[in-house]
Amino acid sequence: MERPVVLITGGSRGIGAATARMAAARGYDLALTFQSDAKAADEVRSDCTRAGARCEIFQADLASPAEVGRLFEAFDATFGRLTHVVNNAGTVGKAGRLDEADPEMIRQCIDLNVTGAILVAREAVRRMSLRNGGTGGVIVNLSSGAPENGCAGEYVWYAGTKGAINAFTLGLGREVAREGLRVVAVAPGLTDTEIHARGGQPGRVQRNAAIVPVGRAAQPEEVAEVILFLMSDAASYATAAVWRVSGGR
Repeated sequence: MERPVVLITGGSRGIGAATARMAAARGYDLALTFQSDAKAADEVRSDCTRAGARCEIFQADLASPAEVGRLFEAFDATFGRLTHVVNNAGTVGKAGRLDEADPEMIRQCIDLNVTGAILVAREAVRRMSLRNGGTGGVIVNLSSGAPENGCAGEYVWYAGTKGAINAFTLGLGREVAREGLRVVAVAPGLTDTEIHARGGQPGRVQRNAAIVPVGRAAQPEEVAEVILFLMSDAASYATAAVWRVSGGR
């Protein structure tokens, strides 16, 4: 039997990298995208290859519609078939109040987190939907607990982008439900990745862990486990839904 092929955007770090390593160990071949950190992407590829998977990496700025198109052209030429997508690439921007935020930074966040994710899903539907001659599959969008708490004083624009992803997941999941495609979102709470440092808050995990009911941040692998479950046939009745992985927050 052919191995399933998963495209993981933002697969070089954090939740994306944890998902890639776990998917490789569980029988998937992989395509990973990265924006700038080629060394980190190559390390993840090496780990996946050692686990027995075929793994290829593609550099792409998914905030650019043209680069989304080029990514899928390269993917088609390399793999020829697609069964799963993990729409993970995203950014928080620089932490702060909205009235002090750089409009260009806000635009970049929206372009990557919302427009980029929607365009990746669009290309995936074109390839996987039974209506379009595909064989079906699963799209997992990475959301966040941010729409529930708003991230006041930190990233209200980021919370807005993830609220958009939730709505998009519900709508697309219902749109393609009879075309062999499931569309779900995973909404992690506080997770111990480098995204906080990239937003200018390297101590955010330690500072906020106490407000999580379970008393700690998630590890990326704990979120990846839920993503892998939703990708699997064990979740065959799960679609048009947002799954919270938030430690009770």
